Amino acid sequence: MAKPGTVYEPLEKVRKELKVKWVRPAIDRDKLQELNRRSDAQGWFQAGGHLLIWLLTGTAVYYSWARQSWLLFLIALFLHGTVASFFVGIAPHELGHGTVFKTKILNQIFLYIYSCLGWWDHYDYAASHTYHHRYTLHPEGDRENLLPISPMVGPFFLVQLLTINIFTQPGRTFGKGGFISTVYVTALGAFGLFGSIKIPVNEWLRALHADQPEMRQDAIWWDRFLLIFHGVVILASLLTGYWVFIFIISLSPFIANWGVYMLGMTQHTGLKENDNDFRKATRSVKTNFIWEFLYWRMNWHTEHHMFAGIPCYNLKALYHEIADQMPEPRTLLGAWREMRETWDKQQEDPDYYFDTPVPPVKQDIKKSRRADDLESSIGDLAPKGLQ
Repeated sequence: MAKPGTVYEPLEKVRKELKVKWVRPAIDRDKLQELNRRSDAQGWFQAGGHLLIWLLTGTAVYYSWARQSWLLFLIALFLHGTVASFFVGIAPHELGHGTVFKTKILNQIFLYIYSCLGWWDHYDYAASHTYHHRYTLHPEGDRENLLPISPMVGPFFLVQLLTINIFTQPGRTFGKGGFISTVYVTALGAFGLFGSIKIPVNEWLRALHADQPEMRQDAIWWDRFLLIFHGVVILASLLTGYWVFIFIISLSPFIANWGVYMLGMTQHTGLKENDNDFRKATRSVKTNFIWEFLYWRMNWHTEHHMFAGIPCYNLKALYHEIADQMPEPRTLLGAWREMRETWDKQQEDPDYYFDTPVPPVKQDIKKSRRADDLESSIGDLAPKGLQ
């Protein structure tokens, strides 16, 4: 477990010295190549479909506001925020890997759209997430999710999850927090500044910028664009009297964050650090089609880490291909029970973690060099300095 005030080695040194030999289940090379294929049709269904749902729920918000049907307005706003909250880090995540569409420019276009609407800095995230995949839960090289992470939900935070997330502060996971802290962190980023490095995410950003200085300028300009875009939306909405568009566009990712929080927390919370087996460092959960779709299939999170170049819409098929070498996916309720029990034990023993029971992996099927490359691929995620 990471201790407060820990001093980490420069990331350049980590890349040279930290070599993780990841355990992966054996899989037939032809099947692996099939699963790695990207599809524009599937990409449009996922990326275009999510955006379409957001437009439809946004239209419902506007319609109910225009008719002054306030109960309908609140219901529509809750649904709209639930859909939009998955713009923050979820939709840009898979698009950042570059695996959603076969046509690369479509990946880029939708990456910009979702990152803009979700107040997300995909330049900083590309560097952070590259380290996250290479060194998952090895804190020297991966502080995107710095354990321990509390799964406990206090009453004030619960109210924000079910209404508008205004006051949540960034902490031990990559992200900007609630609306106020997001505006503040984005404004700092627009001038190349950071908040206090006592907050783990700020220390991580500082380390990433020191390691990838050419990425820093891109991140600065993107943060400036976010401030200009959302500033124009907010100002125009107020000046014209159509204040509802502030809620439909700029505030929507911070409304009804309950779904993305409920699913996102299951990825690594309470699991084992400094292990070379993704099955112990990540957690997959079973859920229904609607949540899978909004979550961009990241409930199959262990499978994603093992073969990060496989498009999200093929992860369930990947699980069935290697199921005999994988732990049984948790139910969502079971995952939360597991996380809360682990957290309770960590209050008495800070070094405790949940040690996921795993079956043995098969001996490697004879593979080509191409198959080896596909296994270690993270798509087009890595910025130039980390390729």
